[in-house]
Amino acid sequence: MKIIKGGVTAAKGFKASGIYAGIKKKRKDMALVYSIVPAVGAGVFTTNIVKAAPVKWDMNLLKQNKAIQAVVLNSGVANACTGELGDINNEKMAKAVAHVLSIPVSSVLTASTGVIGKQLPIEVIEAGSKKLVNELSDTKESGLLAAEAIMTTDTISKECAVTFFLGEKKVTVGGMSKGSGMIHPNMATMLGVVTTDVSISKEMLQAVVSSGVIDTFNMISVDRDTSTNDSLMVMANGLAENEIITEKNEAYYLFYAAFHYVTETLAKMMAGDGEGATKLLEVSVLNAATKEQAITLSKSIITSNLVKTAVFGNDANWGRILCAMGYAGVEFDPDKVDLFIESSLGKLQLVENGMATDYSEELATKILSHKEVTAIADMKLGTAFAKAWGCDLTYDYVKINADYRS
Repeated sequence: MKIIKGGVTAAKGFKASGIYAGIKKKRKDMALVYSIVPAVGAGVFTTNIVKAAPVKWDMNLLKQNKAIQAVVLNSGVANACTGELGDINNEKMAKAVAHVLSIPVSSVLTASTGVIGKQLPIEVIEAGSKKLVNELSDTKESGLLAAEAIMTTDTISKECAVTFFLGEKKVTVGGMSKGSGMIHPNMATMLGVVTTDVSISKEMLQAVVSSGVIDTFNMISVDRDTSTNDSLMVMANGLAENEIITEKNEAYYLFYAAFHYVTETLAKMMAGDGEGATKLLEVSVLNAATKEQAITLSKSIITSNLVKTAVFGNDANWGRILCAMGYAGVEFDPDKVDLFIESSLGKLQLVENGMATDYSEELATKILSHKEVTAIADMKLGTAFAKAWGCDLTYDYVKINADYRS
């Protein structure tokens, strides 16, 4: 597998565009990803009972086993909690793109992000759809424009792409995502689009997507809030012309590895770009009794506000980590736990068998001052492990969210 520069336009047959349509005051606010041929579609969506209009639309289309050819996205307005008019406007957004592209409306997925409760400015959306189609291109720059157009409080655009071979056929997987706040395990206020030219059945593609997010997008948290709009949509157009993947064979697992790399990279970028964040925090739980135990413990640590504020203050307050583990709801022996912190500035053991070591507070502070920090919990119970990603909790997080609608 080779990492390459690019995002949703990296794979064969995919074009994208990102524009300023007028939904937001200044920044780009509409994006389009388009396959030149009909593609197999798959997706995963928010677990929140309150689902935005585009989420309901996409889930319904994918359930019908329709071919997918485009994803249109807007930022600035979430189109959530907008009633029947919200559903009508969402369909109008899909129809506007379908009309200009001359494709069935049933082949157009939709996504929205922004303020909940506002109706889409549908006239602006419809006019923007024409501009989106006119500016479609397969260049890396067009993929970047699309990634920029879905940003809300994000400070950086998020893209990733890789290539690998299935036999003699070169296959590419590329993706983009957005997400900075309202981010919590089991999807988040994230929008993600992954494109690939692999030839794969719908059943196998959905299996890759459903399984792939478990260790990636489902393992990030910024603020413990699961959004109404979380959507990860995947299109596979088959233009790599590999032998179609219809079972979990070697080709399936090679594709899975590529998909996993792309989604994990995007997930970590989202966690590190959390609203107001200064650091990416990785939590690794090792040698747990079961995978489920490792996942639960790592998520509990990564979502603890006390852990997050300690990381912001470069404070090696390891008691907060053990505390978060203790209320996670799984059984373990605290007298066996070892805790470490690590960054590019070094690695330090803070706890051995549930008690503090004679560690250097000065070195601990130095390690925690780096922009990427890892906390490691060795359970000494088995061989299972899990990783979760989040960020520190800063003054700026409160400022951003206290003033979000203005």
